[in-house]
Amino acid sequence: MEGCLHMQKPICCSRSVIVVSGSKTSLKIKPFHGFLPHGTTTMLLQSSCPTKDRMAEVGSSAIVASEEFSRRRPRKNITSRIKSSDPKGFMPKPSTGLGTQKRDQKNNEEKEISETVLSKGMGEDDTSTHIMKNVEGSERASRVLENEIKSLNSRLPSEDQESGTSTESFGTAKGDFEEQWEVGNDVVQREQMGFIRSKEMKYENNESLETVIISDGAVEVPVMESIVDTEKVQFSNSDDLNHDHANDVSNHNFQSPDSVEERIVSHKEHDKEKIHAKMKLEAEANFHRNALETLAKKNLLEGNKVFSYPEGIKPDENIAIFLNRSLSSLKDEPDVLIMGAFNDWRWRSFTLKLNKTNLDGDWWYCQIHVPREAYNLDFVFFNGKEVYENNDRKDFCINVKGGMSVFEFEEFLLGEKHKELERLSKEQAEMERQAEEQRRIEAERAASEADRAEAREEVAKRRGMLQELPKKAKKSGENIWCIEPCEFGSADKVRLYYNRTTGPLIHSTNIWVHGGHNNWQDGLSIVERLVKSDKEGGDWWYSDVIVPDHALVLDWVFADGPPQDAMVYDNNNFQDFHAIVSQRISEDLYWVEEEHNLYKRLQEERRLREEAIRAKVEKTSQMKAAIKEKTLKTFLLSQKHIVYTEPLNVEAGKPVTVYYNPESTVLNGKPEIWFRGSFNRWTHRFGPLPPQKMVPAENISHVKTTVKVPLDAYMMDFVFSESLDGGIFDNKNGMDYHIPVFGGVTKEPPMHIVHVAVEMAPIAKVGGLGDVVTSLSRAVQDMNHTVDVILPKYDCLNLSSVKNLHYQTSFSLVGTEVKVWFGKVEGVSVYFLEPQNGYFWTGCIYGCPNDGERFNFFCHAALEFLQQYGFRPDIIHCHDWSSAPVAWLFKEHYKNYGLSKARVVFTIHNLEFGAQNIGRAMLNSDKATTVSPTYSKEVSENPVVAPYLYKFHGILNGIDPDIWDPFNDKFIPISYTSENVVEGKRAAKDALQQRLGLKRADLPLVGIITRLTHQKGIHLIKHAIGRTLERNGQIVLLGSAPDPRIQADFVNMANHLHSVHNDRARLCLTFDEPLSHLIYVGADFILVPSIFEPCGLTQLTAMRYGSIPVVRKTGGLYDTVFDVDHDKERAQAQGLEPNGFNFDGADTAGVVYALNRAISAWFDGRNWFNSLCKRVMEQDWSWNRPALDYLELYHAARK
Repeated sequence: MEGCLHMQKPICCSRSVIVVSGSKTSLKIKPFHGFLPHGTTTMLLQSSCPTKDRMAEVGSSAIVASEEFSRRRPRKNITSRIKSSDPKGFMPKPSTGLGTQKRDQKNNEEKEISETVLSKGMGEDDTSTHIMKNVEGSERASRVLENEIKSLNSRLPSEDQESGTSTESFGTAKGDFEEQWEVGNDVVQREQMGFIRSKEMKYENNESLETVIISDGAVEVPVMESIVDTEKVQFSNSDDLNHDHANDVSNHNFQSPDSVEERIVSHKEHDKEKIHAKMKLEAEANFHRNALETLAKKNLLEGNKVFSYPEGIKPDENIAIFLNRSLSSLKDEPDVLIMGAFNDWRWRSFTLKLNKTNLDGDWWYCQIHVPREAYNLDFVFFNGKEVYENNDRKDFCINVKGGMSVFEFEEFLLGEKHKELERLSKEQAEMERQAEEQRRIEAERAASEADRAEAREEVAKRRGMLQELPKKAKKSGENIWCIEPCEFGSADKVRLYYNRTTGPLIHSTNIWVHGGHNNWQDGLSIVERLVKSDKEGGDWWYSDVIVPDHALVLDWVFADGPPQDAMVYDNNNFQDFHAIVSQRISEDLYWVEEEHNLYKRLQEERRLREEAIRAKVEKTSQMKAAIKEKTLKTFLLSQKHIVYTEPLNVEAGKPVTVYYNPESTVLNGKPEIWFRGSFNRWTHRFGPLPPQKMVPAENISHVKTTVKVPLDAYMMDFVFSESLDGGIFDNKNGMDYHIPVFGGVTKEPPMHIVHVAVEMAPIAKVGGLGDVVTSLSRAVQDMNHTVDVILPKYDCLNLSSVKNLHYQTSFSLVGTEVKVWFGKVEGVSVYFLEPQNGYFWTGCIYGCPNDGERFNFFCHAALEFLQQYGFRPDIIHCHDWSSAPVAWLFKEHYKNYGLSKARVVFTIHNLEFGAQNIGRAMLNSDKATTVSPTYSKEVSENPVVAPYLYKFHGILNGIDPDIWDPFNDKFIPISYTSENVVEGKRAAKDALQQRLGLKRADLPLVGIITRLTHQKGIHLIKHAIGRTLERNGQIVLLGSAPDPRIQADFVNMANHLHSVHNDRARLCLTFDEPLSHLIYVGADFILVPSIFEPCGLTQLTAMRYGSIPVVRKTGGLYDTVFDVDHDKERAQAQGLEPNGFNFDGADTAGVVYALNRAISAWFDGRNWFNSLCKRVMEQDWSWNRPALDYLELYHAARK
């Protein structure tokens, strides 16, 4: 358990007790029979003296010694009194003051007095000061205790008697002792040294009644049945009072006689209260001593091995456990220990040593503190080795009255676990922060060294280049140029002259100087226009120039204009002009400074670069988290018309109200609705909740009920029924309703999912199947589940995208060796199977005459690999016809032979291929899916699907937001988000027009990115191209046709368009990944006029980049694109807003209708159009939502 035992030191000592008898001039000390319990495991408990009215309710009071004991103020050892003329009695005590001070003193006195209330006959070698606390007594015990108090009250001194008497003072003497602890195997052992008995004792005057420690080598507890001789111990009343008065005088130098008298009266009242309280405690101690002796005799006569005192155990109390050793299996053992814990051995385990008592019988005891969380105490006895007394293997158990219930304790444990998890989380975060800081420091150090090395290398390179350059430099150019003054240094202002008549600029009226320094090492740093000079001896022009810092040589040319417009240059016959710059420091020192400056510059450049990268990564992470949170909220609200909760985010440990609208379900019209639920996928330790009848909600058509969510919940599960007994159920078509719970102490156990597929992007991609396998695997893995992929090792794999590819093992299947390779693709673990029969050494993925045979063998090998190498997946997910054989091979050969835990999920990506295999997989799979809800309806009447609609579900595909990310896309001119989408798309359109040679104008641009097949609606594509050009738009098509006839047709079309509409049309009949990214961004619209489309990723990618989709209403296109004019309500039902244009039918009229509306919207309302671009960018079409749906499906398959 999470609870731990807080061990504390027992106190090694034996004590006798001094008790006030009620005399004026002397103190009678009664002997105390008993032991001082020890071995408790808790902290010191405060105990106050019970009032007279409560005496019947209180059995005994206890103070439990703790580790705080060692920090109490030390007491002096007992010494024999030396006869002298001094008065007999205690030493004077200091003043205790008034008000709060005195109340605190009184509480402390009562606390210390209560330590002396012990029972007769306990431990011979006991060293503790613990006693029991708050024990309920019987009515007879109450009467006895009350009578004793009355008797004590009668002996209290009267007011008259007290007039000349001060309070008796009591003292404590203590013997020297040592303690030695050894903690091992939860056993606490101690050794104690005996104390020396002293017959004459000198008592210290203490503020409260204390115990007197008396012991000898035999460690025998003294039996004090006679009254101690008062001549040995007397009390000096006058000393005590005089000392108090002395303190009063010292503290109040100018007090009136009345004030002194008032203080004397106050002391008397205080002394009277002290004596009264001490006498009550004496009576209480006598009562409990007798009660314990009686209880021990009773259990001895009845032959009981064990009893506890008090008999009724309550939480947050101390109890004593007694064992009759002679009746146990430990009767011949010298050592007796107890091993125990609370709450069915689940909380605060302990091991303590028992001590022999002087009670009648062979009774041994120890004292235990019962924590407030306890509902029972479990324990056994043993000898510290192998001999046990365990109640005939049933253990001993005592119930705790008034403590926590089992349920409350479970909640308490969860709360403790939650605190522990928070603590560990903080520690882990701090460790990660420190590790990251250390990595940063190390990286900074390495980068600094790299910068320094680069600076050193660059300076050496520059120095070598400049060594020859001064030879070419001059002070003047022989009537071509000159500088005044002729001697100049860095940062000086000089006048540069040029004689126009001596060079190619003789006819130029506009003369400029373009200059730099040190062989142009920093590029162009001087650009000045020359003006006409009156200098004689030629056609001189001049300009004032500042010599750059750190220049050794000045470099320049003359031109007929500024750098961007110059056509004619005078560059000294391609040698440029050079002049030496005078140096004020030595050459070596110059290069040292140059290296230092270069190093500083490199560091600053790197710092700025790294800061930009960090800022971009942080912003990317924030955007992903925000959109993920938004998607989860949309997911929770997606069925609000049927069911939702308040609060929307269900939190562990808090109540939640479930709202349900039966109108759209099978329970419509039922007079009663019953809620049936549980937690953690129906596996919670408390089992199903009792059925709850739901009540009408206020002002809405829903009914509601409230449920308390336990702290260890991570998922809330429920269904609805028409009656208490069940009847008709709404269980969401067998999926049940599930809502995630946040903040619980328990996380959902991870599932292990294995995908068996023949495609995986980007290493073996033909169509959308490869994208789905990679992206779905990553999304589910990001939700803390384990995902593996099994793929054929084609000889045409793109191995550059596989990290750490290495051979792992091999196995044999039907006489063929199958080698197994392992690597990581996009962070996902992939096992590559390479049969040595050459099935996948064909240079292609599809297209072989024996494709069916090849993929059947691969599916069999995948299952054999899982079985032989001990994989125990929860889900085996196979895809399309190519890996469909997994479903029936698993049922026929592997389900009952090592893979019994697994369930098979099968996904149809395109029903147009391999219908026979798909039919067999539908029959044998546990759950089946296709890639959109609409496509699932479109194929529901197909004979290979129709018989299995009860387990067939449509789940949309998504796109990978890390691959398609406008904020981090390396193929586009500038990165952007929805906040600057207009700027980003404008730059991309300009780059696209420039790259393809289109007119660089602000025109509506329609993009088409597709495979040119009949499925993609090529006749609609052709018509859309013509209509776009008619509306003065631009068109860009990227794609190719697998059918040579279709490819040739589009080549002819491209030639025609490029000749007639060269500035507004481009057909790129190939596949170009970078160009596809540029089209997605630069286009205003992306056209997808597919005749059928199971899901479609093109329209999703377009929206990711802020381009508006124009699509035909089919399959996933209908599920993802909501027309801005016609689909507002349909979008709102999905928690979305309209995001594009769509059309019905497969004729040209439909596509013309949609395109006309789209282009008109672009021309007529640019602000509205720009806001639409921003809106579609902010919609989440990643795998966040589909991954949640797939996880629900996986769990349903496992039920």
